[in-house]
Amino acid sequence: MMHAEHPAGRSADYSAQEATSVARSFDVDPSAGLSDAQAARRLARDGPNALDKTVATPLWRKLLAQFRDPLVYLLIGAVVVALGAWLVEGREGWPVDAVVIAAVLLVNAALGFVQESRAANAVAALAKMTTSTATVLREARRQQVPSADLVAGDVLMLEEGDAVGADARLLTAAALHVQEASLTGESQAVLKSADAVPSPAPLAERTSMVFKGTAVVQGSGRAIVTATGMATEMGSIAAMLEATTQEPTPLQREVARIGRTLGMAVIIIALVVVGTILIISDIDGIADVVTVLLLGVSLAVAAVPEGLPAILSLVLALGVQRMAARNAVVKKLSSVETLGAATVICSDKTGTLTRSEMTIQRIVTASGDSLITGSGYAPQGEAQTVELTGEADALVVEQALLLNGGSLANNAALDEQDGRWQVQGDPTEAAFLVAERKLGADQRRRARFERVDQIPFTSERKMMSTIERDLDHDGRLTVVSKGAPDVLIGRCNRIRIGHEVLPMTPEHRAAAAAAVERLSGEALRTLAVAYRPLDPGEDAQAQETLERDLIFIGTAGIMDPPREEAGVAIDEAHRAGIRVLMITGDHPVTAARIAAMLRITSADPDVLTGTELDAMDDAALGAALREVSVFARVAPVHKMRIVDALQADGQVVAMTGDGVNDAPALKAADIGIAMGVTGTEVTKEASRMILTDDNFATIVEAVREGRNIFDNIRKFLRYLLSSNMGEVLTVFLGVVGAGIIGLNAPGDHALVLPLLATQILWINLVTDSGPAIAMGVDPAVGDVMAKPPRRTDAPAIDFRMWRGVVEIGLVMAIATLLTIDLNLPGGMIAGHHDLDQARTAGFTVLVLAQLFNCFSARSETVSAFTHIFVNHWLWAAVLLSAALQIAVVHLDALNIAFGTVPLTLSQWLVCLAMASSVLWFAEFRKLFLRRGSRV
Repeated sequence: MMHAEHPAGRSADYSAQEATSVARSFDVDPSAGLSDAQAARRLARDGPNALDKTVATPLWRKLLAQFRDPLVYLLIGAVVVALGAWLVEGREGWPVDAVVIAAVLLVNAALGFVQESRAANAVAALAKMTTSTATVLREARRQQVPSADLVAGDVLMLEEGDAVGADARLLTAAALHVQEASLTGESQAVLKSADAVPSPAPLAERTSMVFKGTAVVQGSGRAIVTATGMATEMGSIAAMLEATTQEPTPLQREVARIGRTLGMAVIIIALVVVGTILIISDIDGIADVVTVLLLGVSLAVAAVPEGLPAILSLVLALGVQRMAARNAVVKKLSSVETLGAATVICSDKTGTLTRSEMTIQRIVTASGDSLITGSGYAPQGEAQTVELTGEADALVVEQALLLNGGSLANNAALDEQDGRWQVQGDPTEAAFLVAERKLGADQRRRARFERVDQIPFTSERKMMSTIERDLDHDGRLTVVSKGAPDVLIGRCNRIRIGHEVLPMTPEHRAAAAAAVERLSGEALRTLAVAYRPLDPGEDAQAQETLERDLIFIGTAGIMDPPREEAGVAIDEAHRAGIRVLMITGDHPVTAARIAAMLRITSADPDVLTGTELDAMDDAALGAALREVSVFARVAPVHKMRIVDALQADGQVVAMTGDGVNDAPALKAADIGIAMGVTGTEVTKEASRMILTDDNFATIVEAVREGRNIFDNIRKFLRYLLSSNMGEVLTVFLGVVGAGIIGLNAPGDHALVLPLLATQILWINLVTDSGPAIAMGVDPAVGDVMAKPPRRTDAPAIDFRMWRGVVEIGLVMAIATLLTIDLNLPGGMIAGHHDLDQARTAGFTVLVLAQLFNCFSARSETVSAFTHIFVNHWLWAAVLLSAALQIAVVHLDALNIAFGTVPLTLSQWLVCLAMASSVLWFAEFRKLFLRRGSRV
């Protein structure tokens, strides 16, 4: 009877079904595979075994995205008004205001576009990573086909070194170990079996399944393809990644808020001023209307810091460069500051907090318990005695024997390439090779033994053996075994103690079992080693009798060690008020042990598993997240839920990871941090920041830099906004009080502006920009890591700062208008200069006042004279801005462009004295605030 052809999909949990049942459901004979016709029909029906590709965003759309900012909208409005006024006036000359503002907009867009142009599509990278070929059984013969041509029902032939091309249910498995760390976070290669598993089982425990994108590191097997393309577990991650949107960073939200605030202020000021003009002035003809429009442009130009977007981009870009020098590569400018606001760092364990290099840490033999120092694959370390139960010389012999035996019963290889030690094969087996080399015991073993045969590992036997020719004993054959301690101890009747072989007593067995329990309690994976010289004439092919009457040597405790620097970094994060959560696919006991070693939480931490998370609703999960810091056996969807729940609780979440399974959570987090060395291309593309040294400590340095950057952003915002407030109030009060200060055109009552729009543009773009950028690299004041993370709902510009902005701006405006009055014939103070001279003097006072203000703006309460010389760039920018102001006052070409005239030395001194009033007022204000804070 023919069965309906079964499409690929995850509708059933095939890991819990018997292999024969799965074969029937996919209408395939496991001994012959599909026919070519069947494969062709299924490929046409289900499509290629590939991940969906998203349409790339056109460059023009990416460029337009740079203009989505309230500040930019205001400036575009100013350009439109300026162009309209220019057209109404008869298009005389160049529309300087419009051209300059438009140029600023283009420069800012170019900066953002260039910095973010390398951001690529993560799903496309995922598809590229998983491109490979596969061996299948079709038409009763082995065939090599592209992985893209695999279909549901194909019989996969798996061997060591193969990449798994699709999700599949195992039919057979012979010592099959699959490395699934990139998918599940499991640090150890997973032993697979054809036996069905209980349902439901977490992804990491579906031992009867193999998954697309993983790799076979040992053994062989056959499997029926159950899912292809987007229906695979890898496809599920790709779909999650595509559906995940990146939220704006706290800095982006704050800048947008500032833009909205300034926008409303501009509208209100413009309405008030225009309304006032209409009331107090005689509007007669188109010329007066054009003048009012120009006043509107002047107010817009004065109120909006045109250079803010570009200055912000430049300051962030400088921060990016500093962080890159510290091994943190930031892909998106606005993400630089986000880490400074992070309240939680969610970290994967394998490869992030640990080295992702299985290492033997303990050896227990009859004569004692030893610690093997050093971590990772670099063979640097030594044996240190933890407990001596026999002779010290005997312990040394036993250590070497155990590591020699584990290295003989072994199919891994250890090589040094370009100064870095790498392994091929099972990382757990490689741990024996590394430890053996640490003790210098490898050379003698290599020269003495020669492999004759092996008995591979099986899940039923839980051990493997090799038959070695002992060249030191006339080529006598020896069987060397490595496996689960409980199994291996049961096959031993003797024990090695130093150079002697003694009968294994019940006391020996109890001591060996206690050692295994002790090591397992410390989250170490245990493997025992034994051996037996074969009797002369014994059949080395009789495998069923070889692994008996063995001589027990001892047990090794193995783990993926934590990074030495990670614990220090976690302590620093806690000091900065940042929680660190471990989210891993590894075993709960292992996760708890690593978390305690790294001081993430208490010595006996609570651990939540993925199965337990599935049973929680969102409210229960939110409550659990406030108490629990370790999560184990989690799937990608659980990581997403954790990130979403933390963000819903108002947390700013940084998420680290290196595997494919981390990518969706990295994209959803406020800032995703990928490992640059061990991380997959998928995580690198989905993240906002990449650690080029895979060092968790680099994150803490990035947090420090992010906090300093935010403090500096507040500094130059205080400076720019108070300067712009001075310009706005100068224009507003100058128009309203024109009669008081004598600011009228000779012989009539026409409207006269205290400053020209081009002069305000000069201040905003030339003399203000340099100091603002220099303030963006100001050294940190105090210990920024001693403060808790700033609240995301706390504005960058609080009420006290806004009050200071208005007060400083008012002092600037008064100083500027008094200078204008001092030079004009009318007004409160009789002068004898014309309008151009008075306007130039007022223009100069405003510029110099802002240069004085840049020193005061470095702190809300600390005196400007404290550490005044620490920022050499600020002094250079101030001197440059002063030189440019001298040029605009005294160069003929600039006189014409900006409506200025030369000033005398005495006039310069007066301007300098008037401008300094801003500094003295700020000092008195800071003194008052300091005294107030002590009350």
